[in-house]
Amino acid sequence: MIIFILLVVSYLLGAIPAGLWVGQLFFKKNLHDYGSGNTGTTNTFRILGVKAGIAVFTFDLLKGTLATLLPVLFHVHGLSPLIFGLMAVIGHTFSIFDHFKGGKAVATSGGVILGFTPLFLVYLLLIFFVVLWLFSMISLSSVVAALAALVGILIFPSFGFILPSYDLLFSLIVIVLAIIIIYRHKSNLIRIKNHTESLVPFGLNLSHQQKK
Repeated sequence: MIIFILLVVSYLLGAIPAGLWVGQLFFKKNLHDYGSGNTGTTNTFRILGVKAGIAVFTFDLLKGTLATLLPVLFHVHGLSPLIFGLMAVIGHTFSIFDHFKGGKAVATSGGVILGFTPLFLVYLLLIFFVVLWLFSMISLSSVVAALAALVGILIFPSFGFILPSYDLLFSLIVIVLAIIIIYRHKSNLIRIKNHTESLVPFGLNLSHQQKK
């Protein structure tokens, strides 16, 4: 019973639409009506500003971490912490508090990895920020980081680097998270192809997107 309760709590924790609620409470704006219409970190930065974006990113990240740590905090055994983290990502992406809409799962997925293997997250963040500087797009950086995660789970255990050994469940969870992230960015990928994707105000913009 406790496992079931914690799974539900993990989903509900992940389902908290921080961007949506911050926009409505403090800015009188519904993020669904602005920008990409998404309630995640990127659209929050774009529409509500840096402070709101940082707050929402931090919350979305840590709710994934907290969900992953719930079984540890409550001394629950028999089910991997990764499953609880995955429930938070599902909650974030399909929120019961937002008509089953949600974010693109990047920050919350990062929180899950932070709770399970922090060094792997450091590797992904390095990839993310390098791509962000080169191409000036959060969407592309997120997709490339997701692909880098797939490469990492395949290669790193062979060398005992970051991941000491192959972990089937961790690999499966990373594959699921990467698929969710890439799928949720399908419209961004189309805009990137058409050179119309939104840019951050720094970096080299090597793909020559049209600045808005």
